[in-house]
Amino acid sequence: MRKLIVSTFISLDGVIQAPGGPNEDTSGEFRFGGWIVPYADEAIGQHVQSLLAQPFELLLGRRTYDIFASHWPHVSADSKSRAIADVFNRVPKHVATHRSGDLGWQNSHALAGGLADAVRALKAQDGANLLTFGSGEMVRQLLAAGLVDELCLLVYPVMLGRGKRMFGDDALPSAFTLAHSAQTPGGALVTRYLRGGDVRTGAFE
Repeated sequence: MRKLIVSTFISLDGVIQAPGGPNEDTSGEFRFGGWIVPYADEAIGQHVQSLLAQPFELLLGRRTYDIFASHWPHVSADSKSRAIADVFNRVPKHVATHRSGDLGWQNSHALAGGLADAVRALKAQDGANLLTFGSGEMVRQLLAAGLVDELCLLVYPVMLGRGKRMFGDDALPSAFTLAHSAQTPGGALVTRYLRGGDVRTGAFE
């Protein structure tokens, strides 16, 4: 059984909307698009490269898929991100979408049926782990269904006040184990959490 790994850029107050650019997602009159850009450095690049170094298949929500599909197939041969583009273009891409029509990015496939059942079936197959970037609405549903095995959170030292958030009130109560943490020169935290079972409670004497 393969794992589902969710990687996301997140603010101190849990916002994940439009981290990479001002026009990425302006819904809800969000005006802070590109909030991770000032913190970009070699440490974050190394984290992303290490995440992509193992075999994986992409699992994406439709909005994130459209953003990726409009960018990665068109990266120039001399771009610094060409190696990432080559990997993303090559791997299978599973897309949660309600829209009809073809998914034009090579090796892209629409999930059939309900999201939780479709992802549960994917996880039961042999093959590479499933890796998700962004895709907040989809991730919230998968957290509610208890289907996320690892959280790779890049926590940035900003509070945005409003915007789409990673965690909703319907997430399945779960304990996670911190497997890795590191601070970047710009003050972001690179963390990796593994699902660790049920939430434990207690009381102080």
